[in-house]
Amino acid sequence: MSSVININGRMVGEGHPAYIIAEMSANHAGSIDRALELVHVAKEAGADCVKIQTYTPDTMTIDCGNEYFQIGKGTWEGENLYSLYQKAYTPWEWQERLRDEAAEAGIDFLSTPFDSTSVDFLEKLGVSFYKIASFELVDIPLLEYIAARNKPIVMSTGMGTLEEITEAVSAIYSTGNRQLALMKCSSAYPAKREEMNLGTIRDLRARFDIPVGLSDHSMGAYSAVTAVAMGASIIEKHFCISRAIENPDSSFSMEPDEFRDMVDQVREVERAIGTVTYGVSQQEESNACFRRSLFVVKDIAAGERLTPENIRSIRPAYGLKPKYYKDVLGRTAKCDLKRGTPLTFDVVDGMEAFEP
Repeated sequence: MSSVININGRMVGEGHPAYIIAEMSANHAGSIDRALELVHVAKEAGADCVKIQTYTPDTMTIDCGNEYFQIGKGTWEGENLYSLYQKAYTPWEWQERLRDEAAEAGIDFLSTPFDSTSVDFLEKLGVSFYKIASFELVDIPLLEYIAARNKPIVMSTGMGTLEEITEAVSAIYSTGNRQLALMKCSSAYPAKREEMNLGTIRDLRARFDIPVGLSDHSMGAYSAVTAVAMGASIIEKHFCISRAIENPDSSFSMEPDEFRDMVDQVREVERAIGTVTYGVSQQEESNACFRRSLFVVKDIAAGERLTPENIRSIRPAYGLKPKYYKDVLGRTAKCDLKRGTPLTFDVVDGMEAFEP
């Protein structure tokens, strides 16, 4: 196991900046020109990777109108599964061009396959890693087929029980592939705040000792930013040119300015998290003098004893550390000391043994 994986030469995991994926999904709304534009929009908005999905209606389901194939509630209420995927899918004949456009734009290209034929297709495209959707978490044969390509995998865990997630991870590891990251996910569109349960990110990291991220279907940037603060190494977010361009995913997708703002917030949070550090920072150096130290607060003659009346722990920090207060009490001054003089080792009798 590893707390870091390598995606296209980029180290992803603990101690490294969050890897941010812009999910195009159906936001091309059936236009290849819009899909190509979205590649550049993702790059300009600060994403590290642009993602699509590789399926057709027939690789996802069957064309059947009975009650089992009708969506009863939620964002797609009233839709038939087959017709929904007809509206949402990204034609396979576009995908080589999208891959090349991403390379030209300088952004990673990723896709989610949903069956073995889409895996085979993406292998021919030469993708360098894979995404597994949360709904496919339980498709163990598919997970094994993808893992056998021996490429990094980012797997969403939405709706998964701990037992199902463990089984899915074991299936991938059984192929010898250890290049895995998990994504906390609420598989609702859009997801409600009270159902995000972002604390699961820490638990997944502790249990599996691999990078963990967030596949975020909630509105706004708050979940993504919070997730990074809690240790998320990957953020995936749906994005669009405009929510006014209607398609199955537009209602819960971010517009370019919103995506850019999210990325900026994530990077600010990362700067604030920093590294484990103790002591005075560079910025704090000028304020270090405002700590307390031992000072003469009443004139003291040579040979006079030091008492609570003539020495105190006060600001600023030019004298002995306050921890020496009890050690100097009752000792005598080696020389005359004026009020406002920092107390130091060399002016107190018998303090030589305490000098660092």
